[in-house]
Order: sequence, then C-alpha cells, then structure tokens
Amino acid sequence: MPIRAELDEIDLKILRELQNEGRITNVDLSERVGISAPPCLRRVRKLEQAGIIEGYRAMINAAALGYDLVAFCMIGLAQQSEIHLRSFAEKTLQWPIVRQSWMVSGESDFLLHCVAEDLTHFQDFVIDELTAADNVDTVRSMLTIRQIKDEGAVALGR
Repeated sequence: MPIRAELDEIDLKILRELQNEGRITNVDLSERVGISAPPCLRRVRKLEQAGIIEGYRAMINAAALGYDLVAFCMIGLAQQSEIHLRSFAEKTLQWPIVRQSWMVSGESDFLLHCVAEDLTHFQDFVIDELTAADNVDTVRSMLTIRQIKDEGAVALGR
C-alpha cells in the first residue's frame, strides 16, 4: 500500500490552484498561495518528483470537435483469472474510443468511459470490438444525457 504524502497547507493550496488552472504562472501561483516565487517553484517540482503531480493537460471540448456521444460500458468477463483481466486491460489501451478504463468489483469487471463521434460509431465499436473481444461475456452500455459536474480528480479539503 502506498504511503500517503505528508503535505502542509501550502502544498494543498498549490495542488488546488493547479487543478483549477494548470497553466498558471509560477508568479501568479505563488501570490495565490501566499509564498514567494522561488520556494513555490521548488514545492511544485517536489510534488512533481514525488509523483503527486502526474502531468498537465488541456481540457478539450469534445462536442466542439464533433465528438458528441459520451457513454459508459460495464464489461463482464467470462473468466476473471489474472491473465484474463490483464489481457482485457491491455486491449482497452488500444481502443481510442475508450478514454478511461477501470477494473472494478461488483457485477462487472471493467468500467469504460467512451467518447465517440456519434451513435453509429459507438455502436460499431460495441459490436465490432467489445462484444468480439476474447473472454467478454457481457457488455452493458449507458449513453449519457448531460454532464452535471466536472471537478478536479481529487477533492483537496482539509
């Protein structure tokens, strides 16, 4: 089990600000968290080196690019041995339509977050790729209607 990082309030403020605005300059970040720029930059670098900050991304409006369909698929495998779980997990890495993938417990073995151009492309993916994949027993899909909340990955309260 990973050891939880020891973070002080300044570190948490830095993480909150970067989750909200990843392109913020170090000078602006330092002002928002209440320290000078050099120690702020050292703290950010330390958080990056510790693997707490994994990277930075642009948030892209998928619908503006013509990717209007968002769906979740719950996948049940016929066999759940480690080799079968790994095999399916590796397969998800090859499917561009799958944007996020989780191995889960409960009624399903995997939960896939999919983004497609339209219903036809999504249906083709489900039929041609998912249901045709080795060891896939069940595929249950849910089409989204409207996204309600989109926050940072971690709620950094304290």
